[in-house]
Amino acid sequence: MSTAGQVIRCKAAVAWEAGKPLSIEEVEVAPPQKHEVRIKILFTALCHTDVYYWECKGYTPLFPRILGHEASGIVESVGEGVNDLKPGDHVLPIFTGECKECRHCLSEESNNMCELLRINCDRGVMLADGKTRFSINGKPIYHFVGTSTFSQYTVVHVGQVAKISPTAPLDKVCPISCGICTGFGATVNVAKPKKGQTVAVFGLGAVGLAAAEGARVCGASRIIAVDVNPRRFEEAKRFGITEFVNPKDYDKPVQEVIVEMTGGGVDRSVECTGSVQAMISAFECVHDGWGVCVLVGVPKKDDAFKTHPMNLLSERTLKGAFYGNYKPRTDIPTVVDKYLNKELGLDMDKFITHSVPFADINKAFDYMLQGIGLRCMIHLDA
Repeated sequence: MSTAGQVIRCKAAVAWEAGKPLSIEEVEVAPPQKHEVRIKILFTALCHTDVYYWECKGYTPLFPRILGHEASGIVESVGEGVNDLKPGDHVLPIFTGECKECRHCLSEESNNMCELLRINCDRGVMLADGKTRFSINGKPIYHFVGTSTFSQYTVVHVGQVAKISPTAPLDKVCPISCGICTGFGATVNVAKPKKGQTVAVFGLGAVGLAAAEGARVCGASRIIAVDVNPRRFEEAKRFGITEFVNPKDYDKPVQEVIVEMTGGGVDRSVECTGSVQAMISAFECVHDGWGVCVLVGVPKKDDAFKTHPMNLLSERTLKGAFYGNYKPRTDIPTVVDKYLNKELGLDMDKFITHSVPFADINKAFDYMLQGIGLRCMIHLDA
């Protein structure tokens, strides 16, 4: 029997309060409203952003909430006004959107700063009516970045859904919906290192290693990793990293160390930690005259970036990159196709280091908090 238009009862991992283990609950998921899509989530992974907002250290608390935003699934039903998706389509829900109508979406100079669907971590309701689509015994459960993929079914605005090839393995392409595109695109689309140049990558999580993959694909001659966890280095070699610098091993700023070891600075740097100090180091370690630094990590809301103006006047370039400069609905289907055709040079298996059934989702949090592995794939049907 079709579930279209009906409330669906399913399992979801609910965060009831900050820092407490998620609880597997039966939730009611309402039908999609105008410009919305209800998706059966098959695979989801844990990203650092989920952890940050689960911990609520420096962020606005909003509970109870269903977190999750890196996922893949199949469209179950669509709401009014949805014409380019249908039940059965394979999709990636995306934490940011593309309405295809605002100034940003129509601009050739802006890729993913959609005025309607730009990421909003504090909003816990849907745009159509300011209400949630999740509830337990009539009590509303809040959404997260418009996706809430820690649920077997979720409701997402159509502008945050990328339709992908039905031949794409959903467990493999799941991380493309966030971490892989964020890091890989920051290097390939924004930093744009030339063949033979030197690149420094700050942070060796999944996003940083995706950035390193981008540098490798671009033909960088040296890829220098900066991380405070020395256990990351051996793993990082598989992603093209050639050298490793641990800031804790030196009694001077790490940017000075990198400038010395490269004879003036790297050609490109990509910062993937969210630490303001790492951002400053990443910018100050690029070569004067042509060096480009790209900031990817998300800082805490009260953080401030400080550097001497001469670092800019000496013709270093500082850029920001959001979701790898990819348009969610326009570009992501092509990214998936290129992955399937082996045109990207990405090996997704290297990023997926753990796998757990939905009931063990809290293990994924443990792995990340302990700095073990990269991406833990959570099987919602298991």
